[in-house]
Amino acid sequence: MTANPAGFEPVFCTIVPPHVLDTLAQSQDPSLAAPARRTLQRDAFERTQRRLTTVVGAPSVAAPKEAAEGKPHRTIHDAKHRTELPGRKVRGEGDKPGKDATVNRAYAGLGATFELYQKSYDRNSIDGSGLPLTATVHYSEEYNNAFWNGEQMVFGDGDGEIFLDFTIPVDVIGHELTHGVTQYTANLTYFGQPGALNESLSDVFGSMIKQYTLGQTSADADWLIGAGLLAPRVTGKALRSMKEPGTAYDDDVLGKDPQPADMDHFVRTGRDNGGVHINSGIPNRAFYLVADALGGHSWERAGEIWYAVLTGGELAQDASFADFAKLTVAAARTKYGDGDELKAVIDAWSTVKVPATDG
Repeated sequence: MTANPAGFEPVFCTIVPPHVLDTLAQSQDPSLAAPARRTLQRDAFERTQRRLTTVVGAPSVAAPKEAAEGKPHRTIHDAKHRTELPGRKVRGEGDKPGKDATVNRAYAGLGATFELYQKSYDRNSIDGSGLPLTATVHYSEEYNNAFWNGEQMVFGDGDGEIFLDFTIPVDVIGHELTHGVTQYTANLTYFGQPGALNESLSDVFGSMIKQYTLGQTSADADWLIGAGLLAPRVTGKALRSMKEPGTAYDDDVLGKDPQPADMDHFVRTGRDNGGVHINSGIPNRAFYLVADALGGHSWERAGEIWYAVLTGGELAQDASFADFAKLTVAAARTKYGDGDELKAVIDAWSTVKVPATDG
């Protein structure tokens, strides 16, 4: 089967999983429960809006002149703690930084994402054709999430108790924008294993964008998603760990990170669209293992293999982990022959117990 990018899935993708917000919403502490409940309500509303947009069609956006030159076209808006999108424009492409650090971080994160895709993979913005990058900051009151709604990025400020400003980790920005790349390429169904692959690909490229921005090698990187996002009171490092799934947090309020590290511990659940943010730990770890085995910069050999599969047209919308794994083996062999890259890919999938070959 081949993907059908023209038939976009009605996907609304958030960085904080619903199961985390559900746990917070049940807290006896009103300062924790109230923001979580409001966030869940906003997410449900935006998810419905995304479905409606898919039915009636999103407004077309003309690529600006910068697109032909391979330059980003960024616009940052301020919702001023309201929920109307996109809000008031506060910074356009080429404008100097202002006094609002959140606006400046969003602008820089959009640019970092654009740059990695362009310089490493010759991709001109999210859609490959110079799509303008739009973001809204200061969304709603104490909003504990960031999301891609199919058209733009949106960032909450967090409640200050559990989550801080969602523009702080650049990998969160890269993660959400990569949902847009997946939307325009493989368009993976957002449920079960293909949904977990969708989430994993966003973690993979989000982490590479962070590493690229910091000039890190695979060995230098922390392989955490959302480091710096958790407030000081939380016992944890980040939202997820690609290196060691299941170890990102263990908190008396949030509970323990539920991500599995291999298929023996695959979580079967009807929540979170079939566990898309949970089981993504399995392909996440596979990518980390490939990048670690190959060394150097993760966006080079390891990233090139994953990008080739995401954009190659052979990845089905309903692909399983095994389908994806086999395509990475084929891509490694095509790009690099029977060398270290192929061995690293096969070994990684074997470690997480996903069949990657027919043998």
